[in-house]
Amino acid sequence: MTVHSIDADHSHAQTNSVEQVHTVAASDSHVSGDSNDNRHGAATTARQWQVLSQLQRNRWVGTTHIYEQLMMAGFDISLRTVQRDLNALAKRFPIEKNNANPQGWRWRDDAPLQSLPHMNLSQAVAFNMVEANLTQLLPPVILDELFPWFDLARRQLKNSKVTHSWIDRVRIEPATQPLIAPHIDLDSKDNIYHALFYQLQIKASYTRSNKSQASEYLLNPIAIIQRGVIIYLLATRTDDPKATIRTFALHRFSSVEILENAAQTPDNFQLDSYLDAGGMGFSHPLFGELPNHGKNTAIELQFTKQAGNSLTESKLSDDQTVTLNDDMLTIQATVNLTSQLVWWLRGFGNGLLNSKPELLHQAVLDKSLDHK
Repeated sequence: MTVHSIDADHSHAQTNSVEQVHTVAASDSHVSGDSNDNRHGAATTARQWQVLSQLQRNRWVGTTHIYEQLMMAGFDISLRTVQRDLNALAKRFPIEKNNANPQGWRWRDDAPLQSLPHMNLSQAVAFNMVEANLTQLLPPVILDELFPWFDLARRQLKNSKVTHSWIDRVRIEPATQPLIAPHIDLDSKDNIYHALFYQLQIKASYTRSNKSQASEYLLNPIAIIQRGVIIYLLATRTDDPKATIRTFALHRFSSVEILENAAQTPDNFQLDSYLDAGGMGFSHPLFGELPNHGKNTAIELQFTKQAGNSLTESKLSDDQTVTLNDDMLTIQATVNLTSQLVWWLRGFGNGLLNSKPELLHQAVLDKSLDHK
């Protein structure tokens, strides 16, 4: 579905709903004799629109909750006004109330909720956080449809008294040194995401990290993974009979052409299983000597008490055990031996006293063995 069709459908539905709410506002003003509603019909329409947006289909929502949500959205009203609004709206919209105390309201089961293109404050906060943190991982075909909702969320939050306080108080911070993301050719990125979404092959110009000139590849896109500030494409080469899964950094693509051929995914491939097996941890030359290249290996790490204390709260594995002797802390766990593990252990400096198996300790000490 295109953005144009979404906007067109919403525009038509919104016109019908606004006309209904205008009618309700006028009717309610006449019935209640509330002269303030008569003078501010537009404000009444906006308020009643917000009232309707708070209701759900399968769950009763109390009038007090609706009142609190409207107050947070910037409406200076009374609980009695909300109660009058609900009773008036029930004459025009498929909503119903219960006999509980306090009273609850909801949409009837046959209510056409799609006719109300609106979002409440909780939904607006969620869309705002999605826009801030996940747009790098969404394909253009989805982003194009979400942009109108991102805009609606921003406008919904603009006059809120409370929700901006939440947004201003929540951040996602990296656990490592913050880095600036490398430049990605946007056309290449869009084409990669498009091909992945529709499961099509690509023809790509790609420069490997150890090369100065680009090479041309025909690839089967499999998955997208963001690791730190780097976004990677998992893919297989069409000329590789073994269908080896390879990693391509998006910022190294200079051009990407979408092909008409369907992309081929290796049999029984599961992204979670691939990651759990250490697929993105990157291999280390020493660990190729170990059974299964070091996957699911029992390790023992000895730290100073101060250096290893954080691992008593954030585990390396589900089977991790911790032993404390004097000022030394011993961690036993089952992990995948990767270059990532080696780099992480080096970060402890003198706080790491010893590590087993011996090949792991050798990899941590000898930087000349690092995989290039």
